[in-house]
Amino acid sequence: MTRKDQALAALVAVIWGFNFVVIDWGMGDVPPLLFLAARFLAVVVPAVFLLPRPPVPWRTVAAVGVFMSLGQFGFLYVAMDAGMPPGLAGLVLQAQVVLTIALAAVVLRERPTRPQVAGVLLGAVGLVVVGLGRGGHVPAIALLLCLSAALMWAIGNVVSRASGATGGLSLTVWSALVVPVPLVLLSLVVDGPSAVADGVAAFGWRAGLSTVYTAGLASLVGYGLFNGLLSRNPSSAVVPWILLVPPVAIGSAWALLDEVPSTGELAGGALLVLGVLVAQARWSGRLSGRTRYSRDPRPRDSPEQLAPAGR
Repeated sequence: MTRKDQALAALVAVIWGFNFVVIDWGMGDVPPLLFLAARFLAVVVPAVFLLPRPPVPWRTVAAVGVFMSLGQFGFLYVAMDAGMPPGLAGLVLQAQVVLTIALAAVVLRERPTRPQVAGVLLGAVGLVVVGLGRGGHVPAIALLLCLSAALMWAIGNVVSRASGATGGLSLTVWSALVVPVPLVLLSLVVDGPSAVADGVAAFGWRAGLSTVYTAGLASLVGYGLFNGLLSRNPSSAVVPWILLVPPVAIGSAWALLDEVPSTGELAGGALLVLGVLVAQARWSGRLSGRTRYSRDPRPRDSPEQLAPAGR
């Protein structure tokens, strides 16, 4: 990668990492599902009129939207509303990498490599350590909801992989068409009409700025830059940069929200990130008595490779 592309990759990681703090800052008194509906409405309009529909069946577009957008972010926003700290949310969401590998092995019969098996085990241990090291300040339901968000993302990855769909910006925008209306209906059912009406009234400048950031920067700009990097560089050179997302999320929440992670959360997070790193490696054999890693031969747009955090 050129220095310019390295700088762009770091910028994407910063945008996505800071995204969690922006969500927490902007939500306020707006119900989480209603707040999320506003985000995806901003993703769709006007981008859907500017980008061509991705060359995949409508059922694939809808499935990607249901799992990767509606499911993933629906659970994430509700988890944060239930008390999941932004920094820890950015970390736990990375469980989608190991969950994708496990699901692909079962559903798609994709035999995992030894590093992938080791990475899944490390990631699982890391999640257990995070759960045990919550220090009592993170509700168990919030942690489970965030893990559900990671699972939805992983299912979306497998659906995309099975269909052959690429992870382009057009798929992100067009799949978002299935998100806003169901979210508003769910908010009406879960929160009630009066709470939705109060949420619309409470949608002030902070919620507006947060929506501009999450939709414009995190979803459109961030994803556009990420796909551009993938078009110019090997996936193995680009994807590891997303591992900067959890440290940025934790660091920004620490600095701006005084969210101090516990020792257990930091230790579990380190194991989880290590598991992701190990899972992305591939062994090609031994050379001169040492294990040599080869460039990852998976297609550039495979979902395991296209796993940006916190779009």
